[in-house]
Amino acid sequence: MIRTRRTARRLLAVAGFGVAGALVLSACSADTSSPDATAAPDWEYTAQTAAPSGDIDSFSWVSYSEPYSLDYAYAFDYADNQVLSNVCESLLRLNPDYTLSPGLAEAFEHPTPETWVYTIRDGVTFHDGTPLTAADVVASMSRHLDPQVGSSWYSVYQNVAAIEQTGDRQVTVTMNQADSQFNLAMGGSAGVVESAATLAEKGADYGNSSGLVNCTGPFELSEWQSGESVTLTRYDGYWDESLRAKAGEVEILFMTDANARVNALKSGEVDGSWMIPTDAIAQLQSSGKGDMYFGLNTAVGSLIVSNLEGPLGDERVRKALTMAMDRQGILDAAAKGYGEVTDVLTTESVWVGASDAAMKEAFDGLEEYPYDVEAAKKLIDEAGVAGEEIVIATAPISNDFAVISQGAAAAAQSIGLEATIETVSPSAYTALFSDPTAREGIDLFYTSWYLSSPDPLEMYGVLRTDEFSNYGNWSDPEFDALVNEAVAIDDPAARSEVTAQAQRIANEQLPWLPLFQGPMTLFLGDRVTGVAPSVAFLYYPWAATIGSR
Repeated sequence: MIRTRRTARRLLAVAGFGVAGALVLSACSADTSSPDATAAPDWEYTAQTAAPSGDIDSFSWVSYSEPYSLDYAYAFDYADNQVLSNVCESLLRLNPDYTLSPGLAEAFEHPTPETWVYTIRDGVTFHDGTPLTAADVVASMSRHLDPQVGSSWYSVYQNVAAIEQTGDRQVTVTMNQADSQFNLAMGGSAGVVESAATLAEKGADYGNSSGLVNCTGPFELSEWQSGESVTLTRYDGYWDESLRAKAGEVEILFMTDANARVNALKSGEVDGSWMIPTDAIAQLQSSGKGDMYFGLNTAVGSLIVSNLEGPLGDERVRKALTMAMDRQGILDAAAKGYGEVTDVLTTESVWVGASDAAMKEAFDGLEEYPYDVEAAKKLIDEAGVAGEEIVIATAPISNDFAVISQGAAAAAQSIGLEATIETVSPSAYTALFSDPTAREGIDLFYTSWYLSSPDPLEMYGVLRTDEFSNYGNWSDPEFDALVNEAVAIDDPAARSEVTAQAQRIANEQLPWLPLFQGPMTLFLGDRVTGVAPSVAFLYYPWAATIGSR
């Protein structure tokens, strides 16, 4: 991975696909039991599934992909973090309701705007039995500053001047400037603590299938069979009795084929999975093998504009393309209608602590982009770009990629642009988020971008001028000033009111084209229960709470 400044790249990987006439690729068979395939699906949020009746020897899980890495410095995507969240812990804990609470830091102080002081919890041990120390925290955090590591979370640390042990159980982080986002990020991978001795011993093998990891979570990563599975084993020395693992062992299988994943769930071969292909939800609901759940999500599906040198550099063209896309139709086809069209890049769920005024500013009276091809054509004529070409990247990851890329291409052509779809391998698609050379010649690509902290500023921070994940190099001085002002504000209510102004600018200028948001999906087989169906599973030890029905 390449990096100078980097932040939350969120590959999508999720699930959905459905019926869109010629847009559809074959995958799971469509549900034919529904009398009205176009009807909005009936679903409701669940905060927590039923409590387990007791412990269970083991259960199995299925993931759409193998982790890229289990080194917390590179754990930047769904497949990585759904494993790591059960094995490694952070200074703070991101809870299923997207609040933060103490983790490996039992307390923190903020004595000056530029200083964060963490008190390291006593009585915690790594999986090899050695005790957690402040030196481990310093070593773990300092890796993000090391250019040789190239951490995916460097952007969290970009304002850090020093990380020092300042007491037996105390670590002080000094910033070059006030940065409210630093502490908020300590509930995610950026705040993970690993044994310093293990980091030194494993070197380049740390976090891969040979070196594994040695952390403090409720499960130990006991085996990683490349291309097949990882096995987690309950750590009996775990410090937090409230999250002691109820299962003795968890096997997480990798199945890239959606049909195989769904069939494994339908047959009871595996006990559960996150991010269910939406086309398979009805099949699973009628399978008699378990239950579907829908929970809190922070992800927004959007098209990243990665080239502002081409026709999409004109704001009118970005608006025209958004209006030329039947986004409700795309939602119906790509996600089977599970969700809703949105004009912004954040969900209300991440505006934790926001004021009423901020929520009104952020979500009321936004510029809307209704499906209107004729109005879009007029914008294209005004911009004088008719006949120009855009290139849309896609990959055979799941069918929503195909639906969305083809829907965008059809929309572009309907308003007089030429559109080419360039299909790349999944690994090459991942590189779009980290390697500028991989994006050469690409104008648009799809993402389902989730946030790792309970603050919408995480989203807008990445769109500042010269940020690593500002893939199109969009720049607006007023936007930058607002985001920078908000970063320095500790009070979440006051900060939210400035962030809301930044959201309105992004809504009006469309550096990325927002499509839709939807719930996190979860299937639990009839042997297990006890988990919160929340996107926080990427950082919260979800598997520890699962036990026997």
